Amino acid sequence: MRCLITGLSGFAGSHLAEYYLELGWEVIGTRRVRSRLDNIEHILPDITLLECELTDPHAVKTLLREAKPDRIHYLAATAFVPSSWIAPEATFQNNTLAVCHLLEAIRTELPDCPCHFSGSSEEYGLVHPDETPITENNPLQPSSPYGVSKVAADLLCQQYYRSYGLPIIITRAFNHEGQRRGEDYVLSNFCKQAAQFVAAAPNGNPLPSVLKVGDLSSIRDFTHVKDMVRAYALAIEKCEPGTPFNICSGSGITIGDALDLILKEAGLTGLVHIKQDPTRMRPSDVPLLIGDCTRFRNATGWKPHYGIHEIIRDTYQFWEKKLCVSSKSETSLPMRLTTK
Repeated sequence: MRCLITGLSGFAGSHLAEYYLELGWEVIGTRRVRSRLDNIEHILPDITLLECELTDPHAVKTLLREAKPDRIHYLAATAFVPSSWIAPEATFQNNTLAVCHLLEAIRTELPDCPCHFSGSSEEYGLVHPDETPITENNPLQPSSPYGVSKVAADLLCQQYYRSYGLPIIITRAFNHEGQRRGEDYVLSNFCKQAAQFVAAAPNGNPLPSVLKVGDLSSIRDFTHVKDMVRAYALAIEKCEPGTPFNICSGSGITIGDALDLILKEAGLTGLVHIKQDPTRMRPSDVPLLIGDCTRFRNATGWKPHYGIHEIIRDTYQFWEKKLCVSSKSETSLPMRLTTK
């Protein structure tokens, strides 16, 4: 069986590729010419990686003809929300226009091939406390160009199912974290800052340092990336096409409380100064995102295996190891790392 994953070199894509390789599938992935391969260096010998500009409709049709997949996971996107205010047009090209091209290619080349589209909890946007936990019936009120672009792609998928009967599975993923998450994302960024403080500590004793933050009052629903990609595979097997499905843990935590857990994991409780950085504040933020995945759970039997403590542990240990290896490659002096 052959699985095509767009955006395979990204965070979730790399974990999804690992999941399918463990199942014995042949894995084909797409990457942009400028994309980095750090996340997939360890599996490069085991996959087929094709360069494809998804905003080029001809290239997408050629991709499907050559790959001939048994299923498709569409994970490619401009995924960092703050960048969507800086480059809204590019965000729409990458997140909406590219999806349209894929849907057209599936319609003409592989109309029976199941395809999973990965949407986002950012589609819900402004949510009031009495509207949580968020179900798939909550109104879509995105608060960023990124959120709007994902809503448009989500609705396109629904329309192509209704119009042409294409087997398009739609999920709306809430926040997911873990190893290899990019440093721009909140928990990963905090873990990197903490690991940097520890790595630079003289004699294993961290000095007082300033940790830069944005809005710590926002509440998010975090899922481990390993649980998320397992959910993606289940979705394409068991979920009804054309219907959105939330994927989430169902519980929320403030970013401030998550930061406290990170500092505890790093052994830095009480040893750092927290400073709000204006550049980390969004023009309009989403204060509250807690999801309800009853529909998805009933359809698949899925439930998360990992909680917030495991998410933070794995993310912090990723940065601890990465910074240690990087430092050793730059100097012959041994690094003194401390843990809890």
